[in-house]
Amino acid sequence: MSKLLLIEDEEKIARFVELELVHEGNDVDKAFDGRVGLEMALSGNYDLILLDVMLPGLNGMEVLRRFRQEKDTPVIMLTARDAVMDKVSGLDAGADDYITKPFAIEELLARIRVALKKRGGATEQATHSLSVGNVKLDEDRHEVSVDGELVELTNREFELLHALMKNKNIVLSREKLMNTVCGYDYIGETNIIDVYVRYLRTKIDDKYKIKLIQTVRGVGYIIKDN
Repeated sequence: MSKLLLIEDEEKIARFVELELVHEGNDVDKAFDGRVGLEMALSGNYDLILLDVMLPGLNGMEVLRRFRQEKDTPVIMLTARDAVMDKVSGLDAGADDYITKPFAIEELLARIRVALKKRGGATEQATHSLSVGNVKLDEDRHEVSVDGELVELTNREFELLHALMKNKNIVLSREKLMNTVCGYDYIGETNIIDVYVRYLRTKIDDKYKIKLIQTVRGVGYIIKDN
């Protein structure tokens, strides 16, 4: 389910669009003027915003301009104005798409799906890599690099570093790291994590003169933002 914000001063149009969006399985909030809409857009966690241009209080272009200073949520402009320069102004101000009234609801729904798919793809791609300082871990390629130079790691070294970087700024106990790296059914030396941390420090910390993995005495290990 996607959470959408509809900022539209014509209540009949807003109600019609809301019903169609809800029918498609979306959660929809509405605002009928620009100032309220901007406050809701900035304070809410929306997946997409439908924004009319001609609004009381604060026009849609100004709402978009102020909103773009803080957030990159997809925005589709809704307006009766169909001049080319109006469309260009909206897109230049940061709109992701532009649709003029009257519009077929099927076209609007299609444009929403495209915008949400683009946003989902960008989010998914972003989560496939982790970085701390000049250390980058690529989950898809199973690679680690420092300043662009690849670092040769074993599978367990990679999994240990991945766990620490994924939970950066959080102290992970040796037991939790052991379960993550070796599995819950692992039977062996309890200091195995200390051994792999030492290997990682030799390959990364010592070689590149950085302090990536820090020891929290009596607890475990942590990687902090530089």
